[in-house]
Amino acid sequence: MTYRVRNLVIAIGLALVAMMLTLFYVTNYKRSVQHGESQVKVWVAARDVQTGTSGAELVKKHAFKSVQVPKRSVVAGAISDPEQVSRLVAAEPLYVGEQVTVRRFQNTKAQGIVGQLKATMRAVSVPGTADQLLAGTLKTGDHVDVVAAVSAAGGNAIATRIVLRDLLVLQAPDVPATAKVDRDTKVSALLAVTDTQVQRLWYVLAVSPSWTLELRPVIDAQDSAERLDGWVTVLTEGVASTAWEHFKEGNLRSLENGN
Repeated sequence: MTYRVRNLVIAIGLALVAMMLTLFYVTNYKRSVQHGESQVKVWVAARDVQTGTSGAELVKKHAFKSVQVPKRSVVAGAISDPEQVSRLVAAEPLYVGEQVTVRRFQNTKAQGIVGQLKATMRAVSVPGTADQLLAGTLKTGDHVDVVAAVSAAGGNAIATRIVLRDLLVLQAPDVPATAKVDRDTKVSALLAVTDTQVQRLWYVLAVSPSWTLELRPVIDAQDSAERLDGWVTVLTEGVASTAWEHFKEGNLRSLENGN
């Protein structure tokens, strides 16, 4: 081996050693930096989330899970607690592993009426007179019952009852606040009902002209036991038996006299 070749081999060897030492130093430096970097907890999607899903449903079904990530990897707007979105609704889809941020959610009111519906709930427009729909009194967000008188026994008798309870008013009748409302004016209200309640509601609207909404209390609303009223209960309930007997005798005498 000549002197020149030997020097070239030595130079190459020293260069390789220097390169290896440099790589070793850089690798260890990165490890020490990463080891010393603070880790923080973030919440990520445990499954794909569709637009329009309520935050309350996602929290209830444990659609988020917590993971530890370097502080520098935290996405802007990342939540620190799932309850931060429990009153919101997903405005954009989320995919498994993505960090959950408030920027992907919005207030349910921003979606309008549809944002207030979930699961089996439906919105239905109920037409009626101003009296039936409490126009001028009813406000959006109120809760109402539906009371109806329905013909029974082939039309020979009429029974009354509360057919539906605690319905949310999604939109009250649109009437001027300062104008005098004609009680016979035709208006409409948008109510939230379940997909089965709407059948009973529509039956009442189809067969009975005698129905109305009744406004429920805002605080501590309670319901009495279910009951059905007809002419028997209206005339006899709470009346002494002797009074009822006198009433029947009087009617019989009227019939005998042809009155």
